[in-house]
Amino acid sequence: MKQTTNKLGEFDLIARITSGLTLGSEVRVGAGDDCAVVDVGVPDRELLLKTDSVVEGIHFERSAGFERVGRKAMGRALSDVAAMGGRASSALITLGLPTHHTVEEVDALYAGLRSMAGAHGVSIVGGETTRNPERYLISVSVVGWVAKGKAVLRSGARVGDAIFVSGELGGAMAGRHLDFEPRLVEAGWLVAHFDVHAMMDLSDGLAGDLRHILRQSGVGAELLGRAIPTSREARLRGREGDAAKPPLLAALTDGEDFELVFTVSPKDAVRVLDGWKQRFPDVNLSCVGRILEEPGLRIRDERGVRDLEVHGYDHFEKS
Repeated sequence: MKQTTNKLGEFDLIARITSGLTLGSEVRVGAGDDCAVVDVGVPDRELLLKTDSVVEGIHFERSAGFERVGRKAMGRALSDVAAMGGRASSALITLGLPTHHTVEEVDALYAGLRSMAGAHGVSIVGGETTRNPERYLISVSVVGWVAKGKAVLRSGARVGDAIFVSGELGGAMAGRHLDFEPRLVEAGWLVAHFDVHAMMDLSDGLAGDLRHILRQSGVGAELLGRAIPTSREARLRGREGDAAKPPLLAALTDGEDFELVFTVSPKDAVRVLDGWKQRFPDVNLSCVGRILEEPGLRIRDERGVRDLEVHGYDHFEKS
């Protein structure tokens, strides 16, 4: 009997299909981080490569408005460049059009793509348009740059590090996933002023994405439940009734926050907080936990310290 992807889960599937890839000597970082890093012979910089997709019915509905969808599609890829401490330069767009679409929808989609790209100095330099009969599919490939040897990876977290999260988490289902701003400016400021040990963007939920940092760094972590910043949308949903997801659970698992999670030495923690408040007074920054030697992810709350059982979003959740 053939094995389906739902028996593996998304991340085991990714590990399976990338395990046999052959990498040239110029590849500094291949699959497994927010971007690939390639040395192309420029003395002071290395190339960042990233591709990301949004699919109708999974990442958006047509009722959301196509300009917002275009902004999201571009913003997702730019968020990954931010997580490496880099800056984006150029983008290619692949657009799969369903059988029933309108020129006005495509115009609005590209207006959103151009708007997000223009806000961050990114040039849309080409792409591909094809038929995709059932639904819209938009894929964005971004080229960026990072200072040579300075890309911030998921594998650099150290025992004792403070764990920080930008912005507020949860509430993607209330529409926040369409209106975020990729943290390129904030990440650029961080890496210019501090030794950031590990960083990634939050696309699948803090409970899932932080585990990538822990696994690749060979460490564990403890989160402080009351310190995790929950969005207004998550808190409102939590008041809607017993069937609604509690705000903390939403913050841990909703995904599509596109905020930064990063670690720094505890001796830098206060300076990071103070400097951030001065530079970005309108963007929240929270210290949500610490890196431990013992593997695993735990949470400390009113019930004490326990293993965190929940995970983030998985496109091929095991069944």
